[in-house]
Amino acid sequence: MCGDLSYNEVTRKHEREGLTVIQIIFGKKGSGKTKRILDMANASVKEAKGNVLFVDDDKSYTLSLKPQIRFIDASEYEVKGCEPFYGFLAGILAGNYDISVIYVDAFLKLVKTQPDELEAFFAKLEKLVANANCDLVISFSEDAANVPECIRKYQI
Repeated sequence: MCGDLSYNEVTRKHEREGLTVIQIIFGKKGSGKTKRILDMANASVKEAKGNVLFVDDDKSYTLSLKPQIRFIDASEYEVKGCEPFYGFLAGILAGNYDISVIYVDAFLKLVKTQPDELEAFFAKLEKLVANANCDLVISFSEDAANVPECIRKYQI
């Protein structure tokens, strides 16, 4: 586990080890996940080698992000469920070869699936971001103790 390392510190660690990474911020509603992911996104702009994207289920945090970050409101594209979310991300990555990192807030609202049903989905996501040489940082509205180990391994 990476503790409270920043996105850039975790990324440098994984680059040294030759890994592409999915990172998850776990926590119940009101625990500070959104503030943390916003801070990580804003900080990553300085060191990202490509574009930084932020995906959310509404526009409420648009003004909290630096202007260099591309904001995408997934609700405008009716992304509701694992397969639509996967297709949404795959389409973004297919059309943009220069993305370094994608931040996703409100992940469980977008995929509309219980954490214990996400093992195969995360395996697909891992392959997707690895093929695109992109990192994926997710806020996950659940306590890490209530999530299967196969997903908990991404915890930061």
